[in-house]
Amino acid sequence: MPSSVAYRSLRTLLMDGFECLPVRCSASAPAPAPFLPHRLLRLCVHLCSANPQRPVSKNLPFCQKSSGFCSYSYRPLVPRNVGALPAVHPTVDKRIDYLKSKLEEQGIRCGSVKPGKYCRNLCPKCQGGSSKERCLSFFINVDGELAIWMCFRAKCGWRGSVRAFEECKIGYAKTRQTLKLNDYRVITEIDLQLEPLCTELIAYFAERSISAKTLERNGIMQCKHDDQIVIAFTYRRNAALVSCKYLASSKECWQETGTEHIFYGLDDIKQASDVIIVNGEIDKLSMEEAGFPNCISVPYGLPEQSSKELPAEDENTEFQYLWNCIEYLEKASRIILATDADSTGQALAEELARRLGKERCWRVTWPKKNATKLCKDANEVLMYIGPDELRKVIENAELFPIMGLSHFSNFFNEVDSYYHRSHGFELGVSTGWRALDELYNVVPGELTVITGVPNSGKSEWIDALLCNINKAHKWKFLLCSMENKVRDHARKLLEKHINKPFINSRYAESTERMSVRELEEGKKWLDDTFYLIRCEDDSFPSIDWVLELAKSAVVRYGIRGLVIDPYNELDHQRSSNQTETEYVSHMLTKIKRFAQHHACHVWFVAHPRQLQNWRGYPPNLYDISGSAHFINKCDNGIVIHRNRNPNAGPLDRVQVCVRKVRNKVSGRIGDAFLSYNQTTGKFEDWHDGGYNN
Repeated sequence: MPSSVAYRSLRTLLMDGFECLPVRCSASAPAPAPFLPHRLLRLCVHLCSANPQRPVSKNLPFCQKSSGFCSYSYRPLVPRNVGALPAVHPTVDKRIDYLKSKLEEQGIRCGSVKPGKYCRNLCPKCQGGSSKERCLSFFINVDGELAIWMCFRAKCGWRGSVRAFEECKIGYAKTRQTLKLNDYRVITEIDLQLEPLCTELIAYFAERSISAKTLERNGIMQCKHDDQIVIAFTYRRNAALVSCKYLASSKECWQETGTEHIFYGLDDIKQASDVIIVNGEIDKLSMEEAGFPNCISVPYGLPEQSSKELPAEDENTEFQYLWNCIEYLEKASRIILATDADSTGQALAEELARRLGKERCWRVTWPKKNATKLCKDANEVLMYIGPDELRKVIENAELFPIMGLSHFSNFFNEVDSYYHRSHGFELGVSTGWRALDELYNVVPGELTVITGVPNSGKSEWIDALLCNINKAHKWKFLLCSMENKVRDHARKLLEKHINKPFINSRYAESTERMSVRELEEGKKWLDDTFYLIRCEDDSFPSIDWVLELAKSAVVRYGIRGLVIDPYNELDHQRSSNQTETEYVSHMLTKIKRFAQHHACHVWFVAHPRQLQNWRGYPPNLYDISGSAHFINKCDNGIVIHRNRNPNAGPLDRVQVCVRKVRNKVSGRIGDAFLSYNQTTGKFEDWHDGGYNN
């Protein structure tokens, strides 16, 4: 008969609150096979005895063998509240409905689950991790008496059970790592043959500004190794020797094998609200010389490769010393990371902060030890400058930076540049048209959305604007203009730059076309000023692809402006659960972040939806096809409108309607009028407005 002790892990892991007792087995039945962790849940199944036709109980989990049956019963360790049960037992269907409702309350979707069958689902606690694995196994008994579940993902282990018309019992299974008993070596000073420091080693520490009193208080000792005397740093917890680390005169260091890894100086941070963490034992002693005994040292440095994602505690073997001492650090409200100034030390600080919580971590800034070099660590500050300076280093520690969380002081340089207008374009650069100077100026880092009915001259106006800005400020631009053939776009830009038609055609009338020399000079200007995004195959460019190329153009060519013309030429595939409004909002957020992070102005052309009963008036920004987010999220909104009615005015008059300006220092809402020169493609201030170029 199997011993109940052998199956105690089952009761501990899955059946908390029940005692497993062995009952009668078939004489011919072999001993039950060992239980594997991923099979534990399958012990709670529909029940039978050696005689399946006459079940002893409907509540007996069993393990079936080919030669017979082996059954185990369970009884509550705590008396059940019998008075809470209904006087008349409910039907099986009602019990099953109750169990399903309880599972749904825990976030376990039952759906059309059939009782008596094991089901896999997404764990509501861990969501299956990054792989979205269906790691939750749950089971409802056929008679509706019991439902149990467990997540078999190592980092989760959530499990529980519920009986008919009782409350759920919920907990977390221990992982395999924590179930194992850590069998560490027990060491003593006698076993290691440790002895007090000799005069020579005390003098060695004195050269590093460490006093004999500090050495004695921290239990620094020595021992013989390979016919030489080595320094022994004793690692203690509650004054008991836990491990020992050795330092030879050759700077070689090693630690006792098979011992538990803990922080050095652990007893010095009991009940400490402020804790200092350093790279090495001598740095810990240096902090004490400066008046900070509440300091600990890591037993070893950073692993060769740091994980991108924070691993689970049981998998994080490189930082096992941290988890072995975590109860000491949980009490600390402020943790000062005074690790080495080199890249390895800073990486260690980052890894410790990730695990301890950056919100309570601080970091130090090491002073210079001479005109060219920084002090590497606490001991160098103590040796080269003194304990007072080391004390200042700790007292002046700064909050550990958290990505996305900043002080205004982090941006005071930008504020000062804005106030003094150091760059010259803080208020924006002029469009080159005096009629627009009060309404719209181009500010780096902003998004301008431009719309207008077809054939209103939106693209022509943007091209003319870019030419004006390049002439005045030498800006460079990236063009994502999918509606234009490259040769046609080059013609339009060259005509505006040279102020002559590209070819002799009807639109040129009697004006002389540009010469070959002017063409060659213009081609050089084109190549120096504009860069193109072209999709060479039949695929549609996505906004992510465009912005990635734009980032490269900022770094490689120093562009200051990006034109995306038009919106409907991009690939707008979105997930099935995302509306167009949500997609547009997300897309515009990406564009704005690019503009802000790279100080690049973005012009985004979007066509209006089909206007019903249109009578020739300018559309507004809310008419843009797709979403109202085009006006909600842009910094500037402009409508380009050309007069098409001879009775309403000249046909060459173009109305620039500034309908949104977020930044009041760069403009305001209003209308400006320009005249369009069809021969050269240039725009000029409308003479009736009182302005002329």
